[in-house]
Amino acid sequence: MPRYPEGSVLYRDLFHDYPTIVRGEGCWLFDDVGKRYLDAVGGAFVVSVGHGVREIADAIARQAGKVAYVNGTSFTHEPVEQMAQLLTARTPAFDKVYFLSSGSEAIEAALKLARQHHVARGDTGRNRVIALNPSYHGNTLLALAASARGQASSRALYGDWLVDVVRVPAPDPYRCENCQSGAPCATCSGSILEETLQRLGRETVAAFIAEPVGGSSSGALVPNDSYWRTVRAICDRAGVLFVADEILCGAGRTGTWTAIERWGVAPDIMVLGKGIASGYVPLSAVLTTQAILEPIVQRGQSFTHAQTFSQHPVACAAGVATLRYIDAYRLIERSAAMGRTFHEKLATLRHLPHVGDIRGRGLLAGVEFVEDTSTKEPFPRAEHFAERFTEAARQAGLVVWPNVGHVGGSQGDIVMLAPPFVVTEPDLDELTQRFSTALETTLRLTNSVHLTGNA
Repeated sequence: MPRYPEGSVLYRDLFHDYPTIVRGEGCWLFDDVGKRYLDAVGGAFVVSVGHGVREIADAIARQAGKVAYVNGTSFTHEPVEQMAQLLTARTPAFDKVYFLSSGSEAIEAALKLARQHHVARGDTGRNRVIALNPSYHGNTLLALAASARGQASSRALYGDWLVDVVRVPAPDPYRCENCQSGAPCATCSGSILEETLQRLGRETVAAFIAEPVGGSSSGALVPNDSYWRTVRAICDRAGVLFVADEILCGAGRTGTWTAIERWGVAPDIMVLGKGIASGYVPLSAVLTTQAILEPIVQRGQSFTHAQTFSQHPVACAAGVATLRYIDAYRLIERSAAMGRTFHEKLATLRHLPHVGDIRGRGLLAGVEFVEDTSTKEPFPRAEHFAERFTEAARQAGLVVWPNVGHVGGSQGDIVMLAPPFVVTEPDLDELTQRFSTALETTLRLTNSVHLTGNA
């Protein structure tokens, strides 16, 4: 097939030579020349139930054959009612769900809902949002504004169009000396949020948004066990709505339905996506409560967020089929069990050159590469280590996800791993072997004096 500039597709990377994938099965992808790729990141943390699930494809076809589209301003339909019931049953802190297509759209909607809630209460001065640094919440303008790292080029291009979002540093157990000595600092304890609210004036803040387990921007960092309880209490005292972005870490990815439930904490608004339809269609969801909606309802209003493809029948049918498949094959329990095996096998990679840290939970992991493992000094950004490793992995038939910029805003190299829940132990053995091969290739192709001098 012709590629850019001869072809007609505007690719995500105009300088990349993309293989053509023709089918997928379980954790594996196959291209048009017969090469197999172990999809060790579910495409983009999306594929939870595996590729090629016939039951989900059939459910999509059946719904498309009945009615493919009706607009949510005029009608409801069976798939959206079923999907909402399934989600609220799994997430009992919430009783209302609004469905959209992408994570970015859902983040926009969640933050708009927080703002409308405060305005309806007469608290119109609450117009600020606080987010973690690093963080990533999407690429539409409000979602991009809430994202702190990993999108430097986008922020440079569109910075004049972005609202001002206040940052607090994210917990980082790997690099925090206080945490390693057993005395959490203000950042890693969560108390820095209280300090920030006092500085800003808590009456000016509408929402605090964060991923309960770090996504690609921080490399699957897991905060200490008291962190989210501290944050929840601070938000309650300040009247600030807590928005949990579980687009990447939710839907069973970390071994429980939501990542945050392990800590016994319920946010005011939760955003799900990616795994709730396993990539078979684009689907995301904003979950909230009647208590959040009540001030809006009392004013005789509805949630102000129009979207042509919200509550889409075919998308919701795919979601219903995905959740039923997850239940039928106990895939969340499998995610938890295989997650333990996953991290045991990843631990064998710690001895490899320049592997600084391996972290995560369930079937989500981040591997951080550093130039010097004793000092945790990152590679110079000019080395593009994560990107070169990702290409070497692809050549070795392994799909991973790179991220940069978590150290000081511009440095740091992470690759993320998030295989489908159907991953097997032989698949994980293959993953670690191909990972080792890719790292060996990356180091061989790099200036050996520069890269191995401090390893």
